Amino acid sequence: MGSRAGHILPGFAFLALGLWHLFNNIKLFCLRPNTFISSPWFPVSKIRHLELYFMMFSASASISMELFIGPRRHHPFDSDGTIPSNHLQNVEHSSISMAFLVYAVSALVLDRARPRAAASEGLTILAAAAAFTQQLLLFHFHSADHMGVEGQYHFIVQLIIFVSLITTLTTFILRIYVFY
Repeated sequence: MGSRAGHILPGFAFLALGLWHLFNNIKLFCLRPNTFISSPWFPVSKIRHLELYFMMFSASASISMELFIGPRRHHPFDSDGTIPSNHLQNVEHSSISMAFLVYAVSALVLDRARPRAAASEGLTILAAAAAFTQQLLLFHFHSADHMGVEGQYHFIVQLIIFVSLITTLTTFILRIYVFY
């Protein structure tokens, strides 16, 4: 993500995913306003897990770009097995994508094990909360040395991640105490 394309392409993937969630939540609310319950991910009629596959592909592509394609030598480690200091930012950026890859894989496994089960949906929401928590910590430490416009941008991203984490945890708590 050190390059412009490395920031823009994942940004568009997050934007597309966010718009997909916004559209589906509005649709669900309009269909059932009195019994509206949001979903951690939204199945598609033909390919049920398309959203999760999109997340896995996007995260894998981002990790590959950061660790293998983007660096000069196309290898994230030195000959002695350590991470060179000029590649630390690449490893940091790839771990940001790794959280979403782990979330998408765990959501897929949980859904295939017990589709539409309350427990699997709750665990999926907890996996999303864990991903957002990891994102918030990484962005907080990643942004420590950013100043000016870049620092303000990273602060706004941290606020968005924090709000996403709070709403995800609220959804989990409401599902436990109100809806079930």
